[in-house]
Amino acid sequence: MAGLRGSSQAVLQGSLQLSGSTRFNVGGGNRAGVCKTGFVVRAHLSGEAETGRRAALGLVAAGIVSGSFVKAVMAAAKPIKLGPPPPPSGGLPGTLNSDQPRDLDLPLKSRFYLQPLSPAEAAQRAKESAKDIINVKPLIDKKAWPYVQNDLRLKAGYLRYDLKTVIDAKPKDEKKSLKELTGKLFETINKLDYAAKTKSTPEAEKYYSETIAVLNDVLAKLG
Repeated sequence: MAGLRGSSQAVLQGSLQLSGSTRFNVGGGNRAGVCKTGFVVRAHLSGEAETGRRAALGLVAAGIVSGSFVKAVMAAAKPIKLGPPPPPSGGLPGTLNSDQPRDLDLPLKSRFYLQPLSPAEAAQRAKESAKDIINVKPLIDKKAWPYVQNDLRLKAGYLRYDLKTVIDAKPKDEKKSLKELTGKLFETINKLDYAAKTKSTPEAEKYYSETIAVLNDVLAKLG
């Protein structure tokens, strides 16, 4: 029994010594690690603070520069004077029918998109459109086909609208002959437009001559 107790005490003392040495070694390692880690963290935090200060200074400088630029622009800006809006039913040239609804379900040539005029004013504008159609001859000679088509289609639209206004105001016995003559006129204009589309100089010259002949007959009936 005494031998067992002695051996147990020796083992216990040895384990205590081993445990104490382990704690000492581990404790010493932890202290050294903590010191080193703290040093690294402090250095890292110091670098972040420096970067943050630089970023803040950069933002302040950018704000000062941009503020100065805005002030300079505002000082150099010139005010723009705006006039009052036009009256609801027009007030500016070509806007008298701006508030009238369009019949979008009708064919394009039947839509109401031109300025309505009296029969006398419509006849005068029809004559001006006829002059513009006559003036496409230099464009045909230059073979400027897109310009020929553009002028024909623009002026033919006005001419069709104004001739309809004039015909509607004519007596019944004059309407039929004038409608037939007008139909023939736009048939030749369409052929001239197609000749310009196909870039055919002979066809364009042929239908230009026919268009001018019929156009003169129509203008003669307008008075």
